[in-house]
Amino acid sequence: MTTSKMANLKRPNLSVEVAGIKMRNPVMPASGTFGYGEEYTPFLDLNQLGAVVTKGLSLRPKAGNAMPRITETVSGMLNAIGLQNVGIDAFIRDKVPFLSRFETPVIVNFFGNSLEEYGEVAARLNDISAIAGVELNISCPNVKQGGIVFGTDPAAASEVVSLVRSRLQKPLIVKLTPNVTDITVIARAVEEAGADAICCINTLTGMSIDVRSRKPSLANKTGGLSGPAIRPVAVRMVYQVAQTVKIPVIGVGGIVNAMDALEFLIVGATAVQVGTANFIDPTAMISVIDGIEQFCIDEGMDDIHQLIGSLQL
Repeated sequence: MTTSKMANLKRPNLSVEVAGIKMRNPVMPASGTFGYGEEYTPFLDLNQLGAVVTKGLSLRPKAGNAMPRITETVSGMLNAIGLQNVGIDAFIRDKVPFLSRFETPVIVNFFGNSLEEYGEVAARLNDISAIAGVELNISCPNVKQGGIVFGTDPAAASEVVSLVRSRLQKPLIVKLTPNVTDITVIARAVEEAGADAICCINTLTGMSIDVRSRKPSLANKTGGLSGPAIRPVAVRMVYQVAQTVKIPVIGVGGIVNAMDALEFLIVGATAVQVGTANFIDPTAMISVIDGIEQFCIDEGMDDIHQLIGSLQL
């Protein structure tokens, strides 16, 4: 459709609300693929996004894993970055002033290796007015309880979400790991513990071998699989979670274009996150937003909510 024809049409409403966070459209970056936002400003205007989601933040700075820690796979990639980040003090000092310049809501992803760390970071983030909400990463091991991953056990997931909820008044989004037998059990547990929204999925655990050297491609041996290869798994899990909980769901996993994003919206996601595609094309999210708008126009829809949860069975 030509620009002149589009100008004569009423533009569809793409705004959504997730956990009380109002977004101009349902598209945002996935944590860990967008830095702290500033890194992508040469390529796009952050005010065009539904929200900005920062890379995972911890109580103290974290150097991450040894190199190599990224390897390409068929239709995706494996990463074992190891949650490298500047720590909360440097984030408040160096990153928040920049993020405060934009109208787009800022969502800070954070994690801890113990309940105490989760609680302390949550309390610190709660005092930052520039932050619209937080995204809780529970795909981390509890070092004080034998290394069990918080997000793979309903009781552990409930405990950490309850603690964070008690220290936080801001909207709380909980990001779920797909590396479980039944993701709906974890979804119910975090909803009951006080989550305002759920984001799913995080990466799938994978492994790649260099057949010449007969060694793992990653120094960490295993890593998180992301990209188009995982999208059907992510769509299935988002559908299951959306059918299980009453709080909003954010869909993430392998979105490259608008059609990919639409799958998640149709099965019940209120918003979506774009991850690996940002490494391929730093303007990928803008293309996704434009494509969703054009799809609504083509289908005669004047509001994005006509698509959300519209799956026909």
